Amino acid sequence: MDEAARLPRGGMLAFASGSLGMGTWVTVPGLLLLYFLTDVLAVSPLVAGFVLLLPKIADVLLHPWVGHLSDADLARRGHRRRLMMLGCGLPLAFAALFLVPGGLLGNSAAAWVAVAFIAGNLLFAAYQVPYLSTPADLSIGYHERTRLMGFRMVVLTVGILLSGVLAPMIAGKEDPTRSGYALMGLVLGASMLVTMLIGIGGVRRLTALAPSPATTVHGKAGLRTLLVALRDPQFRWLVGSYLAMSTTSHLVLAAVPYYAEYELGRPGLTTVLVAAFVAPALLATPVWVVVARRIGKQPGLLIAQGAFVAGSVVLAFGSAVGLPALIGAVAVLGIAFAAMQLLPFSMMPDVIRASGADGTTRAGTYTGVWTAAEATGGALGPYVYAACLTIGGFVASSAGTDVVQSETAHTMIRLGFGVVPAVLMVVAMLLQRRYTLDRTLR
Repeated sequence: MDEAARLPRGGMLAFASGSLGMGTWVTVPGLLLLYFLTDVLAVSPLVAGFVLLLPKIADVLLHPWVGHLSDADLARRGHRRRLMMLGCGLPLAFAALFLVPGGLLGNSAAAWVAVAFIAGNLLFAAYQVPYLSTPADLSIGYHERTRLMGFRMVVLTVGILLSGVLAPMIAGKEDPTRSGYALMGLVLGASMLVTMLIGIGGVRRLTALAPSPATTVHGKAGLRTLLVALRDPQFRWLVGSYLAMSTTSHLVLAAVPYYAEYELGRPGLTTVLVAAFVAPALLATPVWVVVARRIGKQPGLLIAQGAFVAGSVVLAFGSAVGLPALIGAVAVLGIAFAAMQLLPFSMMPDVIRASGADGTTRAGTYTGVWTAAEATGGALGPYVYAACLTIGGFVASSAGTDVVQSETAHTMIRLGFGVVPAVLMVVAMLLQRRYTLDRTLR
């Protein structure tokens, strides 16, 4: 297929469907797991933060290793789908996260969740790494990669919206319970499996339509091979900026239930805030595709990052500015979030393709490092917010137990949701400005 040609919409939609399941895995634990640990299972914020962080440390090496295995599969079999099929066990781990045996509370419950989380991270890598290598595998151009990832972002946003809204409702809305969380894990896990299988079919179709020349994989899956992508300076700056963005967005997700309950006084507003964050992202994605085509991906991304900082500052003022203003600020974050998912994910295959033949033979390794950064951000975000709760003296509790939090805890709940994300996003912008490849490609 010629690099100037366009991919069929049906194939892109099937490919993008795989992101529905991935969106559920990224969103629901990021949104509810910290709260589930501290306010349902009576796990202290410090321990809960470690439960979310420690399993991700292994991902730094695990994801590039999975990427190397994916590259080896491509060279040996002509496709990466074997690992993706293995990754379809992820829904079982997702359900297990919330199916905590009734007798477990505190540290014992934390241990159960940690084991399920480690298994889920491994299965997530097995699916996500080869899945996200697909745009770099295809013989398509700069703008068509943006168009393909635009389809993915729209479907991903639908998955985030549906899972982010439905998960709190199934869990119990105003009064979440252990049984409610267990039911939520089973229902959403089943839906994940269906969409992940559709995504595999989409990968098969697109790689048949726009195949790249056959490649070989060099070397064994040692540390030097696994980290080869980080020798690419363009990739280093891009992935460093994305790590900061991923940390920020996951911090915001983890903070939403606390902000709704303790700052706004209504736990049910969790669903409203999630919808205010995700729905604008769904509408904004096609606009960001047009923006990227006109001014380039990197300038569009910098605009989005600046908007995210502005919206975060408003949230730092809390209920004093009024609920409509806060919902508007969350909507601004959602619009920016759309660009922060679309544009970096379409810039990553640009880097791989620009690195020459040696780079394309290691697309899986590049993607493995990328998803390791995403997973690390997914852990660091909740951990940073858990640290804010700990500094504020937040008191953990079990389901059905009312605890009066101190004024300091309320202050850290608010600042952790507003000031900390703004600072992290400024760091992302500074790193992003060091990336120079985009101006040579557009």
